[in-house]
Amino acid sequence: MAVPGGDTSALLACLEQMRARAVQACDCDANLRVCFEAGYDGFWIARFLIDQGIDTIVLDATSFLVSRRGRRVKTDRVDVEAMCNTLKAFLLGDKSVCRPVVLPTPEEEDSRRICRERTQLTKERTRHVNRIKALLNLHGIRDFAGLQTGVLKNRLTDLRTGDGRSLGPHIRRELTRQMERLELVNRQIKALEVERGEAVADAEIPQSRKVEMLTRLRGIGEIGASTMVTEVFQRKFQNRKHLASYLGLSPAHYASGDRSRDQGISKAGNKAARVMMVELAWCWLRYQPNSALTQWYRKRFCTDAATSKKVGVIALARKLAIALWRYLEHGLVPEGAVIKTS
Repeated sequence: MAVPGGDTSALLACLEQMRARAVQACDCDANLRVCFEAGYDGFWIARFLIDQGIDTIVLDATSFLVSRRGRRVKTDRVDVEAMCNTLKAFLLGDKSVCRPVVLPTPEEEDSRRICRERTQLTKERTRHVNRIKALLNLHGIRDFAGLQTGVLKNRLTDLRTGDGRSLGPHIRRELTRQMERLELVNRQIKALEVERGEAVADAEIPQSRKVEMLTRLRGIGEIGASTMVTEVFQRKFQNRKHLASYLGLSPAHYASGDRSRDQGISKAGNKAARVMMVELAWCWLRYQPNSALTQWYRKRFCTDAATSKKVGVIALARKLAIALWRYLEHGLVPEGAVIKTS
């Protein structure tokens, strides 16, 4: 039975119809157990079904065990049957067949929007800047002074191409429109920064106290602290391995016969948090030079090879994430770390 997207009444009617068929088939009462893959619909379906008293589990589709024998057949019917079999095995106690997704609260899910929107706006700003520079380079112009401040837009008529000509009217209009888009994005980023600061100050972000704790450490700013709290440290982790796995910074070991090696990090976790954690690791090296983590990095990876430094900063990011987690949960300041003065 097909259900139109967003039609909750039709969804409940479909589920009730399936329950009635199950009751008729087994001649006994039946309780509904619902599962679906985490995807573009988010978690509102799960919250709606749970509010209706229906046991609902959101499954991580990438954790399903699949057969590697030959080419797989993929249809909606095959996927549904496989998911039902996976749910039955999971409910019977086999926790290795899949992993359920932790359902965030509406407040936790909403608090992530500020940092994620800023990331998108930053990427959009980079695209506009690159496009403007590409158009100017196309005509032999290398003078980009005043691009971010708007001064360059006011002196487009004074620019000369590589062969000494003035810019044509159409290219000037295109550059003007591109610069107007860049100015709009810059204004939105500034407004978003103000909104993020107010959200932390007014405790609109869950566990905003952790944001303040992180910003006390030198090398961690408000953007990095807000991103890590909303993406990672709002959750509860059993141990350090659980945290590293969620970030995708845990090593993927390969051992077969006499061969045994590490394949690098798994990259199977929260990408936004992993990228931010690597940036914080670079900042930690600069602003916390006397900390134990920085000393360990320099002793282990500071060789002449640039690749070794880049590989080492990933290991540092994992150790730093664990140290920050212990700092937030148990108040253990990373060894040798400097606290900002008021």
